[in-house]
Amino acid sequence: MSTNMPAALADGRYQLGRLIGRGGMAEVHVAQDTRLGRVVAVKIMRSDLANDEIFLRRFRREAHSVAQMNNVNIVNIYDSGEETITNDDGSSERVPYLVMEYVKGQTLRDIIKANGPLSQRDTEQVMLGVLNALDYSHRMGIIHRDIKPGNIMISEQGMVKVMDFGIARALDDSVATMTQSQGVVGTAQYLSPEQARGETVDMRSDLYSAGCVLYEMLTGRAPFTGDSAVAIAYQHVSEVATPPSTIVPGLPKMWDQICGKSMAKDRQNRYATAAEFRNDILTYMNGGIPVAAAFNPLTDLANMKERKQAEQEAATEAMNPVETTATQAFDPLTGAYQPAAQGAGTALKTRTERAAEERERKKKKIIIASVIGGIVAVLAIAGIVFGITHMRKPQSVTVPTFTSTTTQARAREQLSSVGLKMKVEQDTDSSKPKGTFTRQTPKGGAKAVKGSTVIVWFSAGPESRQVPNVKGKTQAQAKDILKSAGFKVSPATQTEDSPDVVKDHVTRTDPAAGQPADKGTTLMLYVSSGMTKVPDVTGQQKDAAVKTLSSAGLSVVVESEYANAPKDTATRTDPGAGSSVAQRSSVTVYISRGKEQVQVPNITTDGTMSLGEARALLQAAGFQVSVNGPNANNAKVTSMSPGPGQQVDKGSTITLATQAPSSSEGGSTGGQ
Repeated sequence: MSTNMPAALADGRYQLGRLIGRGGMAEVHVAQDTRLGRVVAVKIMRSDLANDEIFLRRFRREAHSVAQMNNVNIVNIYDSGEETITNDDGSSERVPYLVMEYVKGQTLRDIIKANGPLSQRDTEQVMLGVLNALDYSHRMGIIHRDIKPGNIMISEQGMVKVMDFGIARALDDSVATMTQSQGVVGTAQYLSPEQARGETVDMRSDLYSAGCVLYEMLTGRAPFTGDSAVAIAYQHVSEVATPPSTIVPGLPKMWDQICGKSMAKDRQNRYATAAEFRNDILTYMNGGIPVAAAFNPLTDLANMKERKQAEQEAATEAMNPVETTATQAFDPLTGAYQPAAQGAGTALKTRTERAAEERERKKKKIIIASVIGGIVAVLAIAGIVFGITHMRKPQSVTVPTFTSTTTQARAREQLSSVGLKMKVEQDTDSSKPKGTFTRQTPKGGAKAVKGSTVIVWFSAGPESRQVPNVKGKTQAQAKDILKSAGFKVSPATQTEDSPDVVKDHVTRTDPAAGQPADKGTTLMLYVSSGMTKVPDVTGQQKDAAVKTLSSAGLSVVVESEYANAPKDTATRTDPGAGSSVAQRSSVTVYISRGKEQVQVPNITTDGTMSLGEARALLQAAGFQVSVNGPNANNAKVTSMSPGPGQQVDKGSTITLATQAPSSSEGGSTGGQ
């Protein structure tokens, strides 16, 4: 990699972190997507390969291959691009990169290396995940071509993820096997025989590699090993692997048959599809007998091993006959020693003689089968020739092409005009309006026999489904669940506070969970910010206020205070209501002790204290003053209510009764 690798890519969107993996053509770094606030893995192509068109095509192919796939067992690719880097010498390099789903866990290779063989149950679960990924990718028209333990991730939650589609090819492009210096691409220990020979590959090549992975999980070692990749590739082409049950005592022999079926040298004898492979494992998991493996003894590793050993022993005996009391002679036709003609007292036949006779019997059976097969072939050819001779070549026509605006009546008219019939089918999986054309078989532009039937599908209308509840799920998990339910997910997300959902996990959807929505509807995901809002508990009773705050994900501290509020009710919180705080933060709730009680000052009410003096004394103590009588400062206080020394609420109003001063006292008549 370049020593000038930047700290971020895509104008700062992806902040690169530590190196978490290194392969033959790229390095993988953990990174932070600052725009969406999530952790991702960024695969950066080695700068010394960026100008190699072969590797560049492989790198771009991975982005194209995986970007169009969406499966729970395949690592998702979110983004791709190229970064231009300036080196110390002033030269610039282009560095392509992929932004992928970050899977926290271990590769299957590391798990086997650390722990040895897996248990049968763990082996079954991993294989089901791998085969589910292959079944999906094959249906999408993509062959992986490098299935191996190092490309299989096991997350911390036990989820199986297949990754590294760097040498994947489209099924219709698999003829051109990509090589480097004429070397076959792939990993030697898991290479199918046809890949090793440089022949075309198909989905069964992936299944062979998957069989090698199954073998290694059961035994702890690859089926073939050697000093070089060439030596290992040669064994894939010509050798038979030791049956797993021979390596692991007590392992059921049914695993020999399943491995043998998947690792057959001739791809015609392998599992036809990943689904068939998966069904055999599911059947065996549930106590049944795998159908495909059970009825294919030619690919049983144990039988093949025993057959090969028997043939070697027979050949050895033929070249090294055992001396017996019977006279023997070498037969050049059979390549074995035969007993000379003897009377009734001939000695017992040797093992070599029995082997020779067995070969003769097999030879006769092969001759008989060949004759019968030849007769059948001749009859079949004769029938074909007769049919061709007596049948007129059918007329072909071009199938019309329909679009979303084509109605049933118009489609029928177009087909009828070229001599074709129409069969209408309802497309119940379509999210388009009812009656909209969705697909046809054969496709438009194809050739079809005149008078044949074209099947045309029209939408039955969007199916209404209930939105699943994905609260608390990661964004990736939520998207998988919603897409599996037939919905689309908006690429943008909304962030909001939540009392109980951890940061970056889903809080809700719009439309909400449980609501009906048409299949294909685009849903919006709301994601937790890791913060929560302090609820307003003013006026609530103490216990109710504490419960409300705890339900909001807060740690509650209770304090009391005098307040102009009913006793034992909440008066306020700190931080205040509506504030955003981190989840599980501490918040203080204040509970009213009622109004503060104070003692009424001792005011003289015998007419000797003036109103001005009494008012000043009461106001200084925090009371309000009401006057009943003359309001002049020199008026005399004759009584008060409440009376002196009584306990009353702080700030209460004290009523003073007054009378005018005597004429001899005079003074001011102004009130305050």
